[in-house]
Amino acid sequence: MSAEIVNLRQFRKKQVRSEKEKQAEQNRISFGRTKTEKNLTKALNDKASKTHEAGRIEPPKSDE
Repeated sequence: MSAEIVNLRQFRKKQVRSEKEKQAEQNRISFGRTKTEKNLTKALNDKASKTHEAGRIEPPKSDE
């Protein structure tokens, strides 16, 4: 039963690189869009919000 020898310094560096790559991937998804794509998403969100608000039922007002 012999265990694999691991260099901790190299392991830590590899782990840091992996974390940076994950963060870079998230940034590419979040910020790597064209202006047209951003405008389209905003327009779709606004439309969905207006549709949602249009279906709202107002509670009856009591005149006390």
